[in-house]
Amino acid sequence: MFDPDEIGKIRNEVEKWQKKVQENPKASRERAGSFKTSSDIELERVFSPADISGLDYLQDLGMPGEYPYTRGIQPNMYRGRFWTMRQYAGYGTAEDTNRRYRYLLEQGQTGLSVAFDLPTQIGYDSDDPLTEGEVGKVGVAIDSVDDMATLFDGIPLDKVSTSMTINAPAAVLLAMYVVVAQEKGVDAEKLNGTIQNDILKEYSSRGTYIYPPKPSMRLITDVFDYCAKSIPNWNPISISGYHMREAGCTAVQEVAFTLSNAIAYVEAALKSGLDVDAFAPRLSFFFNAHINFLEEIAKFRAARRLWARIMKERFHAKKARSCMLRFHVQTAGSTLTAQQPLNNVIRVAWQALSAVLGGAQSLHTNSMDEALALPSEQSAQLALRTQQLIAYESGVADTVDPLGGAYAIEFLTNEIESRAEELIRRVDEMGGAVTAVERGYIQQEIQESAYIYQKQVESGERTVVGLNRFQVQETSDRELLEIDPETRDIQIRRIAEIRNSRDPEQARRSLDQLRQTASGDGNLMIPILDCVRARCTLGEICDVMRGVFGEYKPNM
Repeated sequence: MFDPDEIGKIRNEVEKWQKKVQENPKASRERAGSFKTSSDIELERVFSPADISGLDYLQDLGMPGEYPYTRGIQPNMYRGRFWTMRQYAGYGTAEDTNRRYRYLLEQGQTGLSVAFDLPTQIGYDSDDPLTEGEVGKVGVAIDSVDDMATLFDGIPLDKVSTSMTINAPAAVLLAMYVVVAQEKGVDAEKLNGTIQNDILKEYSSRGTYIYPPKPSMRLITDVFDYCAKSIPNWNPISISGYHMREAGCTAVQEVAFTLSNAIAYVEAALKSGLDVDAFAPRLSFFFNAHINFLEEIAKFRAARRLWARIMKERFHAKKARSCMLRFHVQTAGSTLTAQQPLNNVIRVAWQALSAVLGGAQSLHTNSMDEALALPSEQSAQLALRTQQLIAYESGVADTVDPLGGAYAIEFLTNEIESRAEELIRRVDEMGGAVTAVERGYIQQEIQESAYIYQKQVESGERTVVGLNRFQVQETSDRELLEIDPETRDIQIRRIAEIRNSRDPEQARRSLDQLRQTASGDGNLMIPILDCVRARCTLGEICDVMRGVFGEYKPNM
């Protein structure tokens, strides 16, 4: 793999450096203050081969496309095709969001990503009294399969890849997507995309849960089983560290808690009788591209290597694809500032660059005005252009893992992997991620990290340009996206129309069958699909399962 003469030269250089350090360690390791990453990893003034564990680190690094995939899961990576440019979007009604999707596709976006409003995320119809003031505000309102059909009107579902950020009612929204495709004449086997379907991080970080952990895990494994048999090109889960990072965790915690959750999902699937190589190749992940450029690149590489070893050594996966960590990245919304929002363009650019240098398969770039409102059309275009500039003009996609072998990158990769592994071990000792969430351990760890970060910002120890340093007097004459105040009324009328026009007996029978299956042990996707075809609404379907499973109440 490597020229022995070259390896010999590297060894000689390492020996020279080690001798120099031994003779004069102070001069060789002089520090100008203390520098640490967000994960409290101490950084040397300069890195050398001596800082990398093992003298054969270049030889051990391997090549892209080779286990343990430190350098990427494909031999050619972006030389074959660029990452999927998948801008997260959704607001107002299905018609509003459909117009945005068409616009983004015209601008060169290569995949769709659906943002749902809060009522949809927690399984309520728009006419529920609890949804007042929330319908269509932070995403699109989807109450029925007819809304889903409108959302993708004119978009070829057999040609576009769709990601849906939905968790507690993920099975219902996936069923709606499948039924829309089938009613358009598109076979489910031709569908390509991802459903987030990651409930564990909702308990620890985000809060859009419905049911307790046990029935929630059942829903997830039922989706695994259905997708493996019926939608072979669909990713049945996107295991997310993104939201934990947004809640305040460090890079190391993001890797550790994400992979701990992934371990829990794999174990649940195996317990349900699934073969690891039947579902593991379609597992996908979702990470945050945060503010520390080098640490983020190393984080992606460390996560990829650690997951490969977990799948091979712990779960004895035999297929190569079962060991490949495929991941989507979104730039860090929590780092965007309402002050001097043009600065956010720069933040997003280097965060996106870290994702590309780290080997992401898919990427969303945040818009500059997201600290103020949902993205305007102009800012959404600029966010997409950021990805396109990196892809077509920067040259970083022309070679695979261009920073691989860099002393600082390899040091950080090793350090993040080691520290994440230790955190995973702690979670394992508690009984796994579900137990760790029930005990509040993961929540507490994230809260403590968030507190430390905020304290550093408020004290000025950590600089946030435009927020606590380099402030300017600003005017508020920016054009921001505004949601139509009639959105909820529109959705309420549509729900009434659906209930009046559907076959009431068919709707009742399908909901009764769902209730019976939920009370037993059959795969829930089958009756959910029947409910969707009968034009039952999202809230009606979720309420049936609420009646059987109950609702999760966190321990305060």
